[in-house]
Amino acid sequence: MTKERLYLFDTTLRDGAQTTGVEFSLEDKLAIAKLLDGIGIDYIEGGYPGANVIDTEFFAKERTRNAKFVAFGMTKRAGRSVDNDPGLQDLLQSKASAICYVSKAWDHQVKLALGISTKENLDSLRQSVEAAIASGREAYVDCEHFFDGYKANRSYALDCVKTAMDAGARWVVLCDTNGGTLPAEVEEIVADVLSVAPGDKLGIHAHDDTGQAVANSLAAVKAGVRQIQGTLNGLGERCGNANLVTLIPTLVLKDSLAERFETGVSPEQLQSLTHVSRAFDEILNRAPNRQAPYVGASAFATKAGIHASAIAKDPSTYEHVAPESVGNERAIMVSQQAGKSNLLTTLKRFGIVMEKDDPKLNMLLRHVKEREARGYSYDGAEASFVLLAHKLLGTLPEFFKVTSYRAAVERRFNAKGELVTVSEAVVKIDVDGAEYMSVAEGNGPVNALDVALRKDLGKYSQVIDDLELVDFKVRILDGGTGAVTRVLIESRDDTGDRWFTVGVSPNIIDASFEALYESFTYKLMKTKTRL
Repeated sequence: MTKERLYLFDTTLRDGAQTTGVEFSLEDKLAIAKLLDGIGIDYIEGGYPGANVIDTEFFAKERTRNAKFVAFGMTKRAGRSVDNDPGLQDLLQSKASAICYVSKAWDHQVKLALGISTKENLDSLRQSVEAAIASGREAYVDCEHFFDGYKANRSYALDCVKTAMDAGARWVVLCDTNGGTLPAEVEEIVADVLSVAPGDKLGIHAHDDTGQAVANSLAAVKAGVRQIQGTLNGLGERCGNANLVTLIPTLVLKDSLAERFETGVSPEQLQSLTHVSRAFDEILNRAPNRQAPYVGASAFATKAGIHASAIAKDPSTYEHVAPESVGNERAIMVSQQAGKSNLLTTLKRFGIVMEKDDPKLNMLLRHVKEREARGYSYDGAEASFVLLAHKLLGTLPEFFKVTSYRAAVERRFNAKGELVTVSEAVVKIDVDGAEYMSVAEGNGPVNALDVALRKDLGKYSQVIDDLELVDFKVRILDGGTGAVTRVLIESRDDTGDRWFTVGVSPNIIDASFEALYESFTYKLMKTKTRL
């Protein structure tokens, strides 16, 4: 039987950015887009070109290799032409390969929020879709408040869908904007929408205000839609959006769905899902949800007792899917094999090939778990993991050795009587027996250490010329002034590569310097430079 294709649309960088307490930097958006592009997502919505400096720069050129890169914005404003609408022109001039318009499908909202007639709203929708198609892009339409609009005025809500379809939209997405619709209602309403639009051109956009965004998305698929919108880890306004990290394995691994549908996610990509989920949380500088379905640390955890005994005999007695299928692991250490597949998969991605029965793999696994117990997290810092693996395998060159470092912060009055803060660092390193000492000032102690370290790296100085530290995140792992601190540093170079390194210490400067040192070492190792 030929399977029907389901398309996955991620709106983390747009709708997810509306989450309380979340602010994406340009570097965050680039890193997240890369994560999404690697797991088989079909469409990545990047945000609003022209709305702010970050989004404008983000849309300056294509940011995906596999997924379609989508720009989001409003339809043409009533009373303006397409050519005379700055917002619409920003969409048309962006480097995105598709444009997704938001258009109100609830007549009450059209009159209240937009202050225009329902006919004007439909005209703007039609002209906007036609403009996107004329520019050579695919056009998508998010019918905002669709389900509430349908309940209030079925005829107008369906007219919005039909207008978008007639204008040539590739996808028309039914949005449960308020998140109050229940699965049975979604299924019933979607079935009715099929009278004016084919299912292979319909999508679902569910919010989680009743805790049923995933259920509503699956109900819509059952009724006939073939595109699902959602976000990583359920990020989103208020209670969040449908969680793609939960939806993807459900669609791929559950027989009732997998036998009928297929997605763009390969088994290998699915095995990286836990890593992607946790790396995303690291970028957000927040602790992963231990109880998250499929990818949480407790998703396959069982305490000792009769459950543990049963799992030892047959894991399926308490596991609905194999943890390794989503890149997670069983929390019970019933054998030395637990966790090995995760390491092997990551090692292979970085060109390190090992056999599962290699004793060094046991040593690496044990070392990783010991360090994670101390506060390290390698899901969001793969460069540090690669360095750790090479070190334990005896394949990590010692490019340079830091013999000592010192950082100081001084507040003082300058000659003008102004209170200023001065940060100074001294770093001593050894390169092949030759000692170098550098002193530098910086914008804070970490920047001063960075400047001092790169000031004179001996024969490696030119190699790190293009090394740039682009992000710095700090997490306090335990409360109090004596807490353990974890620092995550993101780096990049002129090749376009980006990597993350981690440092952990009760001292924030020490944790920062460890992550900084590993960033430099990874740069030297990846360029395979041994001068």
